[in-house]
Amino acid sequence: MSDTTVPVYNVGIFLFNEVEVLDFAGPFEVFSISVHSDGSKAFRVYTVSENGQMISARNGLQVQPEYSFATLPSVDILIIPGGYGAEEIEIHKPQVIEWIRSHAAQQRVVASICTGALLLAEASLLDGLSATTHWMDLERLERDYPKVQTRSGIKYVDEGQILTSGGISAGIHLSLHLVRRYTGIETAERTARRMEYDWNE
Repeated sequence: MSDTTVPVYNVGIFLFNEVEVLDFAGPFEVFSISVHSDGSKAFRVYTVSENGQMISARNGLQVQPEYSFATLPSVDILIIPGGYGAEEIEIHKPQVIEWIRSHAAQQRVVASICTGALLLAEASLLDGLSATTHWMDLERLERDYPKVQTRSGIKYVDEGQILTSGGISAGIHLSLHLVRRYTGIETAERTARRMEYDWNE
């Protein structure tokens, strides 16, 4: 009998104080409900904060991550959300920037949502690449990181190993795109339909 085992990919989602809720909850929903045609899980989603302690997201939502930087299992995809915490707090933490950079160095796919792109830019992961972010922060991305080719008016930019999305709900679009890349269009469409999300790839 041939081996019919289907792959399960690991996704890590970075959480931090003042993270934008839909930036992480949208991708979490997409990846956690994506299933192969046989009904088996396509992705295992891990949540991670720097020290593994509970974080306070935007507007006071308390979330307990599963892992810390030190204990996070190996992931295929690392999601970097945005929000005030990304653009004003995490961006000033060298240990966070180095942790993000280390995942790229290990050839992991690294994808930012909203102003998470600023963290990727700070890690020099967007140098020479096209990228996008929330429309309110495109000017900052262009001004502070002149090596980045900013793009506006689009949901996401796929540069292969590095992806960036527009603001907040655009992260759902990017996540569905990644589901399509890893598991095929039928799985992505099935996921979008289950979420009742209007997705046109």
